[in-house]
Amino acid sequence: MLDHRARMESGRKEKVEQILSEFRLKEEDLKKVMHRMQKEMDRGLKLETHEEASVKMLPTYVRSTPEGSEVGDFLSLDLGGTNFRVMLVKVGEGEEGQWKVKTKHQMYSIPEDAMTGTAEMLFDYISECISDFLDKHQLKHKKLPLGFTFSFPVRHEDIDKGILLNWTKGFKASGAEGNNVVGLLRDAIKRRGDFEMDVVAMVNDTVATMISCYYEDPRCEVGMIVGTGCNACYMEELQNVELVEGDEGRMCVNTEWGAFGASGELDEFLLEYDRVVDETSLNPGQQLYEKIIGGKYMGEIVRLVLLRLVDEDLLFNGCASEKLKTRGSFETRFVSQVESDSGDLKQIYNLLSGFEVLPSGTDCAIVRMVCESVSTRAAQMCSAGLAGVINRMRESRSLETLKITVGVDGSVYKLHPSFKDRFHATVRQLTPGCDITFLQSEEGSGRGAALISAVACKMAS
Repeated sequence: MLDHRARMESGRKEKVEQILSEFRLKEEDLKKVMHRMQKEMDRGLKLETHEEASVKMLPTYVRSTPEGSEVGDFLSLDLGGTNFRVMLVKVGEGEEGQWKVKTKHQMYSIPEDAMTGTAEMLFDYISECISDFLDKHQLKHKKLPLGFTFSFPVRHEDIDKGILLNWTKGFKASGAEGNNVVGLLRDAIKRRGDFEMDVVAMVNDTVATMISCYYEDPRCEVGMIVGTGCNACYMEELQNVELVEGDEGRMCVNTEWGAFGASGELDEFLLEYDRVVDETSLNPGQQLYEKIIGGKYMGEIVRLVLLRLVDEDLLFNGCASEKLKTRGSFETRFVSQVESDSGDLKQIYNLLSGFEVLPSGTDCAIVRMVCESVSTRAAQMCSAGLAGVINRMRESRSLETLKITVGVDGSVYKLHPSFKDRFHATVRQLTPGCDITFLQSEEGSGRGAALISAVACKMAS
């Protein structure tokens, strides 16, 4: 009996393996993605192809990385996902004239109606949070310089002026797209009237992460986020940035690579699950690369695969609970929990019991296989993009070997038990001739925004 049962179970796992094999990417697949990414980057930088390029390569007006700056108190805001952060950053000189940065911060969560209502509602809520923070730290009387980390696609006209191109990551507040974001913030602060602020710089979270890591390692010239969404920035030779006048030095470019795939570059790699995730999202047809990698979507992809396995009678005795059938119920943090299981399957069992299913040992093992397939593909897809950026930097600087540091932040990178290692290994495999160090940013986006503000203040004076 047992023998027959064991054979049945191993047969079941084999069928699952077959279904999951679609998620496997070969090295030549990754090289294909990498070369297409490089081609789109090039199109995004060039004036004549910029409009139609899927990767927008937006100039940030953050030029050579800062050497030193104003000292003093700066406020920084960080809006990029469902949480919004206000931070006070004290920038001072250390004993040896090096930088010293001290921070205090507070998290506020953004109510759904502010994310999807009007721009006025959203920015009024933000200025209410700033007001609360200033009260707590008795700073209402001071007019502080403010750096704003705003992690959405923005076309900058200067360091403190940028037009929101389109919302991503579940935001939909009307009346913001096509408008100057710093203007919307300034207006909301004026409407409140109980404090004054000098908004000196607006940056993307990738840029803030890069700058923040630059203080620990001056070789840091790439910033990357793998969290709710996924994006990267890097220092490009100014002569290649055709949207900005000038040829000397370098400027940080926000790739907005999450939008890669909009012209069909990823079609051959998209699976039925990806298409469902895309069709049911707030922005169908957009951000396709990000939807394969980002934390906003990873858990949902896993859930759709689990439902297919139930349909094929390979999981949970062919029965899915109502909870498992509910869109968004399998959160990305569950993927991390499943893959963190020590091997006794207890953690997986407990998690699945919360879904009102009674899993067998084999069920638990299969759920783990599914999570690993989805998160490994995400790490590899992300590697192909970063390898494209780093190889491009090496080539455009005509270097035999490029020694470079990448500053990284984001919940998927930080909290998933093996994303990081798989990602690092694949990037290195795709970048011969590059010596890459990865630096995990702490307090990245807030601290980076304040440091950029400090530099902007210095330049303005």
